[in-house]
Amino acid sequence: MSKKVLIIGGVAGGASAAARLRRLDEEAQIILFERGEYISFANCGLPYYLSGVIPERESLLVQTVRGMALRFNIDIRVNSEVTLIDREKKEVEVVTNDRTYRESYDFLILSPGAEPLRPPIEGIDSDNIFTLRNMEDVDRIKKYLVIEKPQKAAVIGGGYIGIEMAENLHHAGIKVTLIEAAEHILAPFDREMARIIEKVLIDQGVNLIVNDKVQRIKEGKVIELQSGEAVEAQSIVLSVGIKAETTLARAAGLAIGNSGGIKVDPSLRTSDPAIYAVGDAIEVEDLVNGSKALIPLAGPANKQGRIAADNICGRHSTFKGTQGTSIIKVFDFTAAATGNNERKLRQEGIPYVKSYTHSGSHAGYYPGSTELTIKLLFSPEDGKLLGAQIVGQKGVDKRIDVLATALRHGLTVYDLEELELAYAPPYSSAKDPVNMAGFVAANILRGDVKIMHWEELTLMPQEERILIDVRTAIEFRKGHIEGALNIPVDKLRKRIDEIPRDRKVIVYCKAGLRAYLACRILEQKGYEVYNISGGYDIYLADRHLYGQGLDMNEQMTDLEG
Repeated sequence: MSKKVLIIGGVAGGASAAARLRRLDEEAQIILFERGEYISFANCGLPYYLSGVIPERESLLVQTVRGMALRFNIDIRVNSEVTLIDREKKEVEVVTNDRTYRESYDFLILSPGAEPLRPPIEGIDSDNIFTLRNMEDVDRIKKYLVIEKPQKAAVIGGGYIGIEMAENLHHAGIKVTLIEAAEHILAPFDREMARIIEKVLIDQGVNLIVNDKVQRIKEGKVIELQSGEAVEAQSIVLSVGIKAETTLARAAGLAIGNSGGIKVDPSLRTSDPAIYAVGDAIEVEDLVNGSKALIPLAGPANKQGRIAADNICGRHSTFKGTQGTSIIKVFDFTAAATGNNERKLRQEGIPYVKSYTHSGSHAGYYPGSTELTIKLLFSPEDGKLLGAQIVGQKGVDKRIDVLATALRHGLTVYDLEELELAYAPPYSSAKDPVNMAGFVAANILRGDVKIMHWEELTLMPQEERILIDVRTAIEFRKGHIEGALNIPVDKLRKRIDEIPRDRKVIVYCKAGLRAYLACRILEQKGYEVYNISGGYDIYLADRHLYGQGLDMNEQMTDLEG
């Protein structure tokens, strides 16, 4: 006897589940309900349509109702909202434009997604204040931009969608202000890495305001901030976060997790064995720390749809957790992350060590190489990778995928040293940036070098240490840390008597390599010496000064070593 499966919600999770069900069971009766008009569209592409980077609206429609129904023999019902789940009768109530009816099921898959937050701010309901979640939203914003032609716009919220909106509104010729209540943009990143992207936005002409909350919006045109500053804008986009859409699940009495998402087991079954749930509405296990969390990403949602379908069809499949791998384009830069950041590791009480490397995207002698800043977070006990963040212009995607794979399979920084990665001068260096990150992290754990971070240096009394800049005299003159003594690494052995032995010696260079060499020399001469991890570049990044000073050819000198 064929099974009857109802799917509530399309897009990544629901549409993937429907297609997988049909591939596994040609006889199953599959009905997909979507309260909107579109079952499968490219959520992540919406901001790029507003700027014209994606010129055709139809390009956003991944699959049409007619196309999917024809190929997979699925009963697709758009403009049909499921308003009630009757678990006892195994029925759902469906409301359309002209009628309300009930539909029975053997199995039910919930894929309701998440909805944008609209915080209780005075004046937030004005007609020129938008959120961006679906095709209807993007159509409203596009129409407003075409008809009203705003000269100034504000984006409230510095997450992924907020930044993409800021960039694309800028590309559309609009003066943009980006407002973030936290101390830095891009919550998955740590402050010093986010600062690099903040400077990119500022350099491109985006007016960036961080660490300041919106108090009220007057007449939809003036945003008053907690600091007292006022921002004028004819158009405002809210991007302050999302919340799992759990209304149906709660009303049906399904278990809700502490994170606020629908509670599911590894098979993605809810507390009702006939009901599965996938996508942004469910809570998942954080692969690194084991806690439950909401991690709304398209990749996991697609996989979850497939897993739910497998289990309904008798194939035992499990979802093993999410590590939050993500990437964003910001003008000509890219930022990517995987695993946990420092804030999350501290919150979960997980000990960690951090390291930084600055590597060329490919061989420095081949034209066009740019710098990659890589931050690793790893266990002090065994070197197991806990998180990684990368910012740069080229090659970020390639490296974060390697690190995400390593983290997924429990590899260590020692394993990163041994990875054999593709090399040719236009693509990488003989020591790939991932290998270099592994070398530096492993050196720390082996005790080949003691490290110190800039925030630790500021807490150390000056009388207890001496700070030495081991870059060249030219680099030193272009910018240095106040109070530092300049002794270039190549002259260190001859000038070693200038360094007092009764104080801790703190050394830094641009990126960390020359300081590491200085540490090896000084340690073997009996000094207590520390290398500033990440070097002068991280110092500049954390102070919004990243990229000042040397050009790329000079920077590569430090990396080729």
